[in-house]
Amino acid sequence: MKKTEMMKKNYEFKNALSKGNYYSGRYIEAFIQKSKKKDMNYLGIAISVKIAKAVKRNHIKRLMRENYQYYENFLKKGYIIVFLWKKKVDTKNANFQNIKKDMKIIFDKAKIIEEAI
Repeated sequence: MKKTEMMKKNYEFKNALSKGNYYSGRYIEAFIQKSKKKDMNYLGIAISVKIAKAVKRNHIKRLMRENYQYYENFLKKGYIIVFLWKKKVDTKNANFQNIKKDMKIIFDKAKIIEEAI
């Protein structure tokens, strides 16, 4: 069984962005909210059209998904997580290591990591 379900609907994103707790890293921002379903997490990734063209936006989303998969086994279940790329950060800084460090910082701040990595 999958541990994470992707969010696709606009109302799901709006709900998480309005009711979730805000956490910020150097390159990405996250809104994390408790979910009603305790057995899985929900992940949403959104990048503004103003940040870059489609190819670069999709590349950043792919890097975020890959990094999330790395941390997926260490996270507590029952959360809605929405990642956003910061608008003031240049997309040249979008690489695997920078996003990985940011996610680690965000998950530590939110206290949703079960085991020490």
